[in-house]
Amino acid sequence: MAKLKRHWCDAVDAGPAASYLKPAMAILPIIVAPDPRLKLHAKPVTRVDSRVRRLMDDMLETMYEAPGIGLAAPQVGQALQLIVVDCAREGEPPQPLRIANPEILWASDELMTVSEGCLSLPEHYADVARPAAIKLRYLDAENEIRELDAKGLLATCIQHEMDHLEGVLFVDHISSLKRGIILRKLAKAKRQKSPVPA
Repeated sequence: MAKLKRHWCDAVDAGPAASYLKPAMAILPIIVAPDPRLKLHAKPVTRVDSRVRRLMDDMLETMYEAPGIGLAAPQVGQALQLIVVDCAREGEPPQPLRIANPEILWASDELMTVSEGCLSLPEHYADVARPAAIKLRYLDAENEIRELDAKGLLATCIQHEMDHLEGVLFVDHISSLKRGIILRKLAKAKRQKSPVPA
């Protein structure tokens, strides 16, 4: 028979842990293009355990801080099939989604064009056409298989973040000329931020 593991504070207070006892979420550094880590293919997670949940929570905190509406694990240096999104409008309560191993089961023939941006390509935007609606299967934060029908901005955001899991950036959907201009500007900005060697 397995021993019941108890946390030391369970014996003191059976209620929820006080906020000072909860581990603080971390703001993770976001990788900015061009960077070869953004072109890697992410690996599926075997299960959503406490370590993966913590990463998902840290990703959400990072996304909110940036601010953004979506973030993929490769953008924070983790080549795992994890994304977080929250497309709640201003004034609405947060609606975070923690998604592992996402798989699109169906996509509409109807396309929707949205001016997309990305936390890994700051201050750059381009029109990208994607299916207007999708049906998604994924593992949630409790390691349960879920399905989700998404349309509009949520569908666009999920597809954008899923691209990151395949090493694809939104600029890969636009002309090579526009992509080259954006990536050169980002590379120049990175060089200007780098310390000059002594």
